[in-house]
This record gives sequence, structure tokens and C-alpha cells, in this order.
Amino acid sequence: MIHTLLVANRGEIACRIFRTCRDLGITTVAVYSDVDADALHVREADLAVRLPGAAPSDTYLRGDLVVAAARAAGADAVHPGYGFLSENAAFAAAVQDAGLVWVGPPVKAIELMASKTRAKELMAGAGVPLLAPVDPATAGPEDLPLLLKAAAGGGGRGMRIVRELGALPGELLAAAAEAASAFGDGEVFAEPYVERGRHVEVQVMADAHDTVWALGTRDCSLQRRHQKVVEEAPAPGLDDGLRDRLHEAAVAAARAVGYRGAGTVEFLVSAEGRPYFLEMNTRLQVEHPVTEAVFGLDLVALQLRVAEGEPLSAPEPPQPSGHAVEARLYAEDPARDWQPQTGALHTLEVPEGPGLRLDTGYTGGDTIGVHYDPMIAKVIAHAPTRTEAVRLLARALERARIHGPVTNRDLLVRSLRHPDFAAARLDTGFYDRHLAELTAPGADRDAATAALAATLAEALRGPEAVRPTHPGGPAPARFGAWRNVPSQPQRKRYRSEPDGTEHEVAYRTPRTGVPEPHETPGTRVLNATPDRVTLEVEGVARHFTITTHGDRVHVDATDASYTFTALPRFTDPATHAAPGSLLAPMPGTVVRLAEGLAAGATVEAGQPLIWLEAMKMEHRILAPASGTLTALHAAPGHQVEVGALLAVVQEDPAATPVPVPVPEETA
Repeated sequence: MIHTLLVANRGEIACRIFRTCRDLGITTVAVYSDVDADALHVREADLAVRLPGAAPSDTYLRGDLVVAAARAAGADAVHPGYGFLSENAAFAAAVQDAGLVWVGPPVKAIELMASKTRAKELMAGAGVPLLAPVDPATAGPEDLPLLLKAAAGGGGRGMRIVRELGALPGELLAAAAEAASAFGDGEVFAEPYVERGRHVEVQVMADAHDTVWALGTRDCSLQRRHQKVVEEAPAPGLDDGLRDRLHEAAVAAARAVGYRGAGTVEFLVSAEGRPYFLEMNTRLQVEHPVTEAVFGLDLVALQLRVAEGEPLSAPEPPQPSGHAVEARLYAEDPARDWQPQTGALHTLEVPEGPGLRLDTGYTGGDTIGVHYDPMIAKVIAHAPTRTEAVRLLARALERARIHGPVTNRDLLVRSLRHPDFAAARLDTGFYDRHLAELTAPGADRDAATAALAATLAEALRGPEAVRPTHPGGPAPARFGAWRNVPSQPQRKRYRSEPDGTEHEVAYRTPRTGVPEPHETPGTRVLNATPDRVTLEVEGVARHFTITTHGDRVHVDATDASYTFTALPRFTDPATHAAPGSLLAPMPGTVVRLAEGLAAGATVEAGQPLIWLEAMKMEHRILAPASGTLTALHAAPGHQVEVGALLAVVQEDPAATPVPVPVPEETA
């Protein structure tokens, strides 16, 4: 029996595992880095052990420190969660060598699946359908497009799509460098890239008594940077024959490596319905809640049961019921190349109710830092049908109150309501085709009305405000508060975040003390307080809740949420950067510079100059114009804040004009 469990992880997955442990009466132990000292997973654990440092390489990736922490806390078992050391065979062996129970698959199974190239060879012998590998050295035009992948890892790191043979050598070098940085192994392989393929996976659960369950399918095709954003179970639109083939192949893969515990076998399904094995993840997946919802199971509880040597409850899994959809809420700006965001998360409130579930590692008041993945939470909806589950999830996200860094919440809502998603026309190129329309400013929202509500609330909040004695009633008199000639209206300016649209709102404050909109026909104030405003817009009453944090104003309506920055009346000229300045688009670490880059160097427009790593992703900073590099303030290893000046390029007026590039991520 497991009595005390250490979770060798952080954030949402640690909190998720602790929840099951509480239900089972198991004492929980957290580990934490210095920047996570007050993190939610630390607050929720029964015991916690510090891992000195901040970077993952010094803390959560130090298997020796984690094992020592387990022994110091008196734990008798270790659960790796996902990411970090979860698929590290050496760590699993070290846990067992220390006399602790490893809540995961056998070390041998992890080793066999650790390399994608070796895993594919093994799966071929087990009869699992595969894409034939391509030797980059002999690749020809008929082999294009190609997909380059890191042999030792996933999550999009080291992955490149190659559509031109001339680009292949450079992309191989870049993919190998990124793979070596991320996984300590620069091996890269190539395989055909399947256009409009679907990412479909099968959850397996196996015990030590020769029982292997195939727990249905999941579709994870909506991805950004080769990382999943929206997942659902069961995968829609698959015929029974294809489902059976996927289940059989997943079970065969598990049996081929003597698997035990929870694992996932991932496939690429072509537009013609042909499945191809991608990889086997020898751990719990981020998207496991949709399978739990459909099958009525707790996969973490089953992992613990199997780790204790107990059999699964029956030879066959329970019957599934209904449909579940999960959306990953990230602190990132999809409209700006998916740039990760950081800062204080003032409020995180997601509606509760039947069929809804929230898995998160944050609460309001926490801070989203630069060291880890920018995922804030997972929101899951379960309903009898796919249509109902999608509708429930979209509405829950729409009504959520999220105050802090820019998030992908609006993108998620629009994605779930997109005609292609509603019709289950899914493939991994969804965002390549639809991102522009899904992130268009002002789409299906009335930011101007929300800015008006913010202005009226601000007018009632300021020190000069005249408070009515009761809503809609006359204001108390004060000396000098009345004049017998009309005054000019007051004006307030806001900038919508993150799209940058500016709004100017005019209003007057009459003797009633309740401010009224000016130059806004068809709109009248029904009620107004410093934190809640009700407006009637063309005969329809709309309610707005207003929350202010510094110069940021958050306006939550019943059908959308808005974030504004209150603008001063006059702009400070010092805030403008000099032409040609390359500013850090996010906080992060400079990992490398272009070869030979130094002040005085000649650069071409669009040339990658600086590589910046932030929140597990690598971003390229490109030259904004052709000319001369007149200043360089970045060096490998430098930590930079958002907006930091990295370099300056003086444009050559004689250069041929080209479109100005934008910074792009490369993972």
C-alpha cells in the first residue's frame, strides 16, 4: 500500500494528482523551486521540499534531488506527472533503487519508447501501421514535404516542416541544435509530412496481470506550434472499422513492450482514413480528463492501483458515455506569433456546474513567471452529445473572469464556434488556415460599449465624483458643483488589449451625480456604480462588471470580456523607441546570436539575428530592414525583460524595400 506520495512535478498536474490522493487517504509531498515557493501545488500538499534554484535544469529536472526529497519527507512512492522527468528511464530506475514505488511503466518500456526511431522499429515488428522513414541524405522532390522530428522528445521541440529541398540542410541543423538543447540528444529523423492529417490517440491502461484496456480515442488535431490546444473524446467522425484498428494497434503496442500503468499511443490519420503510428507516451497525458469524463474513471487512481500490484477491475473497460471536450487556457497572445505572457494573475474564476471541470495550478493573486510552460488551466466539459459539450465549454470560457496577462481565451471560444470545428472538419492545419480570422480585432464583440461602461464606473470611482444618495436619485449638493452654462464633456481614452484599438469616450456628469454618455445615441444608463454598470443599448439591457488593477481595466459582460489600458491625456515622447530598435517581445533568455553578429555588421531584412528562449519555446528576432547593425545589447545567457532593447539596425536607404518582417517562433 502507498501511504505517502511525492509528485515530482509542479502546477496543474501536481494539484490534479493531489486531489486523487486526498480522496484515497494518501499523504502528499510537493517539491518546489525557489520561484514556486508559494505556488498552488505547494499550498495544497501536506508536505513540501525545496529544490534550490529557479531553472528547471537545477530543480525539477534533477532526479537526484527529487529522490533525496522523497526520502527526506518519508514518501514511499513517486508519481512523475507529465513533462520534466516523467519519461526518463534513469530517473524511474533511481526511484526504484531507492526502495520507492514508481507510479509509472517499467523502466524497460520507457527505454524502448524513449527514442522515436527505435520505437518505430519495434512497432513495425508488432504489426502497427507506420510511415516509412526517409533518409535526408537521399531525399528527392518526390519525398516532399518532409517532417523533421527529434528522436528523443516531443512537444514540438526540434520539429520542422520542409517543403523545399534547398532548405533541408539548414533545417536539419536547426532541428538538431534545438533537440540537443531541449533533450540532450541531437538525433533527428525525417518522415513524410501528411497534409491535413488528424492527430488521434488511444488511451491505454495495463496491469501486471496481462490485462490491457484501450480506453477509446481522443482527437487532438487543434494544435499550435505542434502542441495541443483543444482535445476531445471520442474522436469524432471515425467509422467503427478505423476505431477497431486503432484500438488493436494500441493494445499491440502496449503488449510489445510489456507495458503497465497509463500510457497513450498516438497516431496520424490521413485524409483518406489511413492511420500511422507516431509515438507512445509512457506517462499520463495532459488531455487525460476527457477520457476520464467519458468512461467515468479516475486514471490517477488506476495508476496508483496498478503501482500497488492490484489488477484492473475487469478484463474489459467500462462502456463510454457522452462526449467530452478540453481547452487549454494559455498565457499567450495568439495574434502576435503565440508569444507567451507573464505577470500577475489577479483573477481566475471559471463558472462551475454540471458537466464542467477545471484543472489548474493557479488561483487569483498568483504570478505567471518566465521559467515554465504558460498553461494556466484546462477547462473540460462533458455532455450527452458533442454539440452540447462544445456549447457548454464555449459558454463557460466566455463567462470566465480572467484578469492578468493576455490569454488565448477568445481564440478558444471562437475556435469552438468555428463552422469547421462544429462540423468536425479537423486536422493539424486548422490554425494555419484560420488564425487570422480567429484573432481579428473586434470580431463578435462590442469593445466600444465596454469602454463606455469602464468610463462611467471610473467617473463614479474618482475623488471628484458626486455620489447619488441612491441609484438614480439626486446627488447631495456641494459647493461649486453646479453651473448654469453647459460645460465641455469629459473625455477618457482606452486602448484595447491585446489588439491595440483605441477608444475615446465622452461623458457628462449632471446634477443627479450619475454620469451620462455623450455622443452615444441609442445608449442610456440604467444603473451605475463604481464596479457595475448596466446600459441599455438600442433597447437591450447589458450588464458590465468593472475591475481595475493600476492602469489596466477589466470589463466582464455576460457574453464577452474586455481588457483596456487607460491612456493618459498626453503621450510621453520618451516611450517611443528609436527606428530600427529590436525589442524583446517577451521576457526570456538569449540562447544564441547569428554567426559573426557584432556592431557594424551588415544585415538583410528578415535575417534571423537573435534567438530568444521563453517558456520552453525558441523565438527568432529578425532584422526589420536591410542596413547596418549599429548597436548590440544581447549576448548568449542574458536574461531580458519584455521591451528590453536587444539591438539597433540602421536602415540603408539604398536597399531594395521589402515587407517588414515580424519576430517568429521556430519550435
